[in-house]
Amino acid sequence: MGYFLGLDVSTTATKAVLVDEGGRVAAAAGSGYGLSVPRPLWAEQDPELWWRAVRESVRLAMDRAGADPASIRCVGLTGQMHGLVLLDEMGRVLRPAILWNDQRAAVECAEIRRRLGLEKLVGLTGNDAFPGFTAPKLMWVRKHEPEVYARIRHVLLPKDFVRHRLTGELATDRAGAGGTLLLDLRTRDWSEDVLNALDIPSSFLPPTHEGPEITGRVSRGAAEHLGLAAGTPVAAGGGDQAAEAVGAGAVEPGVVSMVLGTSGVVFASTDSPLVEERGSLHAFPHAVPGRWHVMGVMLSAAGSLGWFRDQFAPDVPFTELDRLAEEIPPGAEGLSFLPYLSGERTPHADPEARGAFLGLTLAHGRGHLVRAVLEGVAFGLADNLALMRRVGLASVQEVRVAGGGSRSDLWMGILADVLGVRLVRSGASEGAAFGAALLAGVGAGHWSDVQGACAEAVSLGETVVPAAERHRLYTALHGRFQRAYPALRELQS
Repeated sequence: MGYFLGLDVSTTATKAVLVDEGGRVAAAAGSGYGLSVPRPLWAEQDPELWWRAVRESVRLAMDRAGADPASIRCVGLTGQMHGLVLLDEMGRVLRPAILWNDQRAAVECAEIRRRLGLEKLVGLTGNDAFPGFTAPKLMWVRKHEPEVYARIRHVLLPKDFVRHRLTGELATDRAGAGGTLLLDLRTRDWSEDVLNALDIPSSFLPPTHEGPEITGRVSRGAAEHLGLAAGTPVAAGGGDQAAEAVGAGAVEPGVVSMVLGTSGVVFASTDSPLVEERGSLHAFPHAVPGRWHVMGVMLSAAGSLGWFRDQFAPDVPFTELDRLAEEIPPGAEGLSFLPYLSGERTPHADPEARGAFLGLTLAHGRGHLVRAVLEGVAFGLADNLALMRRVGLASVQEVRVAGGGSRSDLWMGILADVLGVRLVRSGASEGAAFGAALLAGVGAGHWSDVQGACAEAVSLGETVVPAAERHRLYTALHGRFQRAYPALRELQS
C-alpha cells in the first residue's frame, strides 16, 4: 500500500496526514507550538519550531499507519499564508518569522498604495495592501532592521521553509505566492512592475510552481531526521485556504467552500481572475492548475460565539447554547449582533469596525443573545458571498462548509436560510493537510488531475436545504443588519 503525505504548517501546530491510494485517511498526527507577541499587534514564530513539529508529526503518523518509509510516494505541503521567513546566503534564518496576523506594517501598506496607486496595485495583484501580506512586512524590515535586510538572500513562506529543509530547494506554490502581494495574478508569476516599484530584488524570491508540480526530493539528511526515504518527491502544494478547498472538493466553478472557524472564509473557484476594484476581496491563483479563486475573510465568525461563551457563559457547553438559541424564533425578537469584534476584513476593510448588540430589551435572555450571534455571523458571510456575485461570480450551486461551527445543526440551518443555497457539510476533517496529500497524489501521477483526485477521495456529509419562508424573512432582516455598520461607524468617527 502506498501513501501520500500531506503536511500543514499552521500557526498553532503542524499536522501530518497519510492518505492511501484509495483517497482514504490512514492516519493523522499533530504537534503544537506557541507564538511570540513581542509588542501589541505583533506576532512572530521561530521557524525551528515548525521543523521540530514536522519531525514529531510525521513519525507519529507513520507509526499509526504502520507505514514504512518506502511506502510514501509523495509529500504535499500547505500552511499559513503571508508569513515572512528570511534566510541568509547560507540558508540560515535571520530573524523570527513575522506571521500573517501581525499588524505592524500599516505604514508600509500606505507606502505601497502611494508608490503603485490602488487601481494599479489591485489590477496587477488582485488585492489591496494589508499588513498581513508578505510585501509590507519585508518593507518594514528594510526600514526598521536595515542590518537584517542587508543580509537577506532568500524570502520564503512558512511551508516553503519546511520545503527547503526537506529538499534543499527554494520553491513556492502559486496560490501561496499570491498572498505575498508580489505576484501578477494573471501571469501567475512574480510581478516585475510591483517588485520594481517597491525596490524588492527579484533574486530574493523562489521559483513558482503549480500545486501538483514536483519541486524537489527529500534529501538524505532530512530523510534520516524524519524517517522518510531519501529521494521521495515533494509537490508544491498550496496555501492553506486553497488546500482546504481541494480537501473539500471546491475545485470547480459553482461549488463554494466556506470555513466556519474562529474566522470565516468564503472561497470560490473561478476559470479566470475576478477582481474587486477596491481590493475588498482577495483574488489568488488556485492550487488547481489553470484555476483562480476569489476569497472573502471575516475576522470573527465562530470566534464571536467563543467570545460570547467565554465572557457570559463560561461553564455552559456549546450544545446547551445551541439548545437555548433554538427555542428563539428567527430574528431573535428584534435583537441584532454585529460580529466585528476584531475589526473587519471583508466586505468592510476596516480595522476600526466594532461589534455590537442592537435592540436589547428586558425581554431578551441568553438564548436571544446566542441566536443573534449565530444570525449576525451568517449575515456577515452572506455579505462576502454577495460581494463575490457583484464582481462576476457565476451561479452558486452548493456551499461546502467546514470548521467547528459546522457541527451545529442550528447554525447550519440558519446559514442555509440566510444564504438561500444548499449547504453540505465537508467530510474532510483533516482539512488543508488532506488537500495537500491529494495534490501530492496528483504530483506522483496516481490521479491524472486535481478534479479526478477530488471526485474519488472527497467525502461529504449531510445536506441542509434552505426554507423559502425563512429565507424571505432573513432577506429583510439582512437589510437591517447592513444598515447598522455605516450608522455605527459614523458615531465612532
